[in-house]
Amino acid sequence: MLYAILCYANEETVFSWTKEEEDAVMAKLYAVQEPIARAGKLGPVGRLMPTTAATTVRKGKEEPLVLDGPFAETKEALLGFYVVDFDTLEEAVAFSKELSSVNPGSTSYEIRPFYVFRPGESST
Repeated sequence: MLYAILCYANEETVFSWTKEEEDAVMAKLYAVQEPIARAGKLGPVGRLMPTTAATTVRKGKEEPLVLDGPFAETKEALLGFYVVDFDTLEEAVAFSKELSSVNPGSTSYEIRPFYVFRPGESST
């Protein structure tokens, strides 16, 4: 089953890290990711730019509105994601706990199973 693991953290904190702090955190995260990658279970991984770089397209009853910034203003922001292929939710939870253990500060990981849709392919 494919899972998206969404990483939420305080972007003010994360984007204020020095290069040395950033390098140290990334080295620890790579160490956690490496066994999963070697097993062929790690898909794309990405860090999102700050919410100040976001654009939201929001539609209600009227025409869609294009807004600067994220849809919701919260202390924690979606800062990154992992795509993993695990047999069970428990494996995804264990991986998320490992990521959390090496990520400094307050972080939250949201795990969601997902389907891949490819244009022109049948969903059956």
